[in-house]
Amino acid sequence: MFNSILLPLDGSQLAECVLPHTIAFARSFEAEITLLRVLERNQTGASAQMFDLLNWQINKTKSTLYLEKTKTRLKAASLRIRAIVLEGLVAEGITEFAQSNGMKLIILSSHGRSGLTRWGISRNTQKIIMSVQTSLLIVRANQQQENLATETTESPVYRRILVPLDGSQRAEYVLPMLTQLAHFHKSQIDLVHVVQTPEMPRQLPPVREDIDLANQVVARNLEEAGRYLEQLKSRSTLAGIDVQTHLLTSDNAAAALHQMVEQENIDLVVLSAHGFSGNLQWPYGSMVNNFIIYGKVPLLIVQDLPPRQELLSNEQVSRERTER
Repeated sequence: MFNSILLPLDGSQLAECVLPHTIAFARSFEAEITLLRVLERNQTGASAQMFDLLNWQINKTKSTLYLEKTKTRLKAASLRIRAIVLEGLVAEGITEFAQSNGMKLIILSSHGRSGLTRWGISRNTQKIIMSVQTSLLIVRANQQQENLATETTESPVYRRILVPLDGSQRAEYVLPMLTQLAHFHKSQIDLVHVVQTPEMPRQLPPVREDIDLANQVVARNLEEAGRYLEQLKSRSTLAGIDVQTHLLTSDNAAAALHQMVEQENIDLVVLSAHGFSGNLQWPYGSMVNNFIIYGKVPLLIVQDLPPRQELLSNEQVSRERTER
């Protein structure tokens, strides 16, 4: 479970949008929080060979004081916290620290000191996401900018949590963490499966036989998916939790899920790093990558592979598909 949480901060107000979510997760999992600030030395210009040690020391002192102030604010929520200032490249330093210290969850702001951009995440955030083998919570800074003055101790309540499932055991890897989070916040869990309409590439419009065949495939998949969701809903681990199931049909699963997030006022989306078709040589499956870039609400990515463990062979992946 998430018994250790890494919280990288860069001193900006935008990055502080993660603080209420950090409290919410730390309380849910009784986790220790590590506040981390990684400082880079400016080595550009004519004086690249000599650092301004005085300014460097001033920046380091300011960063230490900032983390201590943040630590005090978080302690008001009765949490276990430590603060660390390191020197080095930001993304690389955060990644190395998380891996060497066995952090179970990293909470990241989509944007920080560099400001908001039209992109879904900042460059540094993207580098961290793509290099760590750790579960991640990505908080959208552009949604939080109007609420930055909110007291840190007022942690968010995840009233509705959306969990897209594709029928694979990998996608279900999120359920233990999700159950504990939902129990603590008394959340409604929305289990959703999207049945995609079959692709029938052709130059001419489909004939009646093609349409009938596609409809038969969709109907069969809907039947199996409905049975699958009901089986999940009846599991003892989900007892006492308000669980709702949803079956959607679309030719674009990602678009259907984003639409549901908006229409149903979802507070948190939870995805496993890989699903049924996820290629394990890459850090995330296509659906996760889509939500990283285009998501509008906080996104929890549960890593389904232990750090530094060799990726499963194609034979093992094929075996899982056969068993399903």
